[in-house]
Amino acid sequence: MKEYLIETPSIDFENPHIKKKVRELKNESKDTLDYIERSYNYVRDEIPHSWDIKSEIVSRTASDVLRNGTGICWTKSCLLAALLRANSIASGISYQLLTVADDDSDGHIIHALNTVYIEELYKWIRIDARGNKDDINACFSLDEEQLAYSIRSEYGEIDYHDNHADLDERLVKILKDSKTIYDISTDFEF
Repeated sequence: MKEYLIETPSIDFENPHIKKKVRELKNESKDTLDYIERSYNYVRDEIPHSWDIKSEIVSRTASDVLRNGTGICWTKSCLLAALLRANSIASGISYQLLTVADDDSDGHIIHALNTVYIEELYKWIRIDARGNKDDINACFSLDEEQLAYSIRSEYGEIDYHDNHADLDERLVKILKDSKTIYDISTDFEF
């Protein structure tokens, strides 16, 4: 469980901006479960996905997402993990392989979401703070996953149902090498 609580270069929860947001969310929360849900709702609803707002900014870390006010799912997942880990709540990252287009004609891309350990229930859940829009309605749920995307295996999509302690190093490299959000692409499986 320790590895899901530590700070990493991508999940940089000791950053002063993250610490400030953690204090704000904690002051508004009545208990740990409420804090988890508030953190999730904050990242999902208050930090727009870069593609949705057509921002060229590349946020590479959790603190970048907070400072820039936008990020893609990979780094929005880092921000949510940072907000949780800063309060000793175990959190990780899970992946899905999704199509870029409505079918598999443009290849695939990696989508990231979060895992969080709910201590009171002795279980891990997955939550997806990608950000909702007309065709996406992800919600916080302790009982049944309500993620941003349903997997369409007929197009080669995969839900890995995995749990990683940090952002995959290949994704970190892609972010580092990208000058704009439009430079980001992946077409590999985990």
